[in-house]
Amino acid sequence: MAAVSDSARVIVLDRSGKDWSTEQFAGKLQDWSQLTNHFQFLVGGPDGLATECLERADEVWSLSKLTYPHFLVRVMLAEQIYRALMVNAGHPYHK
Repeated sequence: MAAVSDSARVIVLDRSGKDWSTEQFAGKLQDWSQLTNHFQFLVGGPDGLATECLERADEVWSLSKLTYPHFLVRVMLAEQIYRALMVNAGHPYHK
């Protein structure tokens, strides 16, 4: 939590979070961008995230109900951010 900025939009990735489609995530990213350009995504370790992290979250998102290694979630998150940006820019990348 020491690395989390007070001004950031904090999105926690947790299996208890909401399940968004690419289009829904793109819409959220576009909405959030109207509020700030500072986003921080929190990804839990093998034991999940501390209650403090979940309480700080502005949004709680679930990539999947499955468990993935931390390094793979980072790649999947980067891919979804890229896809959302392409959707918002009008590119057909998500098809």
